[in-house]
Amino acid sequence: MIMRRKSRVISIGNIKIGGSEKIAVQSMTNTDTADRDATLAQIKALEAAGCDIVRFTVNSMDAARNIEYFKLNTKIPLVADIHFDYRLAFAAVDFGIDKVRINPGNIGSEDKVKAVVDKLLNKNIPIRVGVNSGSVEKYILEKYGRSNAEALTESAIHNGRLLERLGLSDIVLSIKSSDPQIMIEANRIVAAETDFPLHLGVTEAGTPKMGIVKSAIGIGSLLADGIGDTIRVSLTADPVEEVPAAKQILSALRLIERPNIISCPTCGRTRINLIDIVNRLEVELDSLNIQKHIDIAVMGCIVNGPGEAKQADIGVAGGDGEAVIFKKGVILRKIPEADIVEEIIKEIKLILLSL
Repeated sequence: MIMRRKSRVISIGNIKIGGSEKIAVQSMTNTDTADRDATLAQIKALEAAGCDIVRFTVNSMDAARNIEYFKLNTKIPLVADIHFDYRLAFAAVDFGIDKVRINPGNIGSEDKVKAVVDKLLNKNIPIRVGVNSGSVEKYILEKYGRSNAEALTESAIHNGRLLERLGLSDIVLSIKSSDPQIMIEANRIVAAETDFPLHLGVTEAGTPKMGIVKSAIGIGSLLADGIGDTIRVSLTADPVEEVPAAKQILSALRLIERPNIISCPTCGRTRINLIDIVNRLEVELDSLNIQKHIDIAVMGCIVNGPGEAKQADIGVAGGDGEAVIFKKGVILRKIPEADIVEEIIKEIKLILLSL
């Protein structure tokens, strides 16, 4: 079992992150926030996909004004991404935002940062400080010669402590890099030296083909260490695709409860169309949205099949156009290949009824 790092707990709208709270999944809209209907449609699509927190850019006063409309039409916590113009942070707060994301270094003078902090304190709104390779302060870059883990760490902690000195404690840090190794190293340092809740992500990870792999390495490594309170899988794709990717990472580490398919890679001994069966089973399970951990073994032959199938909650071991189905180690019956998916789903539903 993963032992979570003890971070401070903060509230973002109607959810909490940090401490032993569940690890929240985030994504970010890619619409023009000034287009309220297009942005709301994407917020709702992310919410329907299981996203816990949605962020969007607030780069104009028109975008800020739409926050009130979004809040009236969705219950999901919303985060305003603010850069350069501290007055937009003021507007976002006035229109009901649940959290503000800034980088103090690009807001301007400490007086402007303090003005933002005072506004947040007045409404009990938390802040996320985002640091990545492109936002490290010039003097820190000159110190280290490049944007490495140490530079990212120094920038993040410096900005977090600055906000604390100004009176704010509801602070989330995110230390991101497009290089998973740098991101892992930086977050481990910050996790050891502070109790700030941490938002994890490999920034600019690329298309789903590679971006999911990079994110699984970076985010997954830290989560396995017990580090991380909220995550985003950043993909060059429809933002909705980020949500199942994040949930798959959490599920693989048993940090959320979902069905777990164990299936063999197939070989010359396989006598059933295992690849098609597993793909169809995965679609069926996704449609059921089961929130319980159930091990389901789908195996193709009699060599490894019976052993894996017996150890699972539900398992099948394929034969010649048929399979034997097991339930918690006990053989239930033989079933024809055409009925495998249907029979597995039927037994899963019986397990769920017994819980």
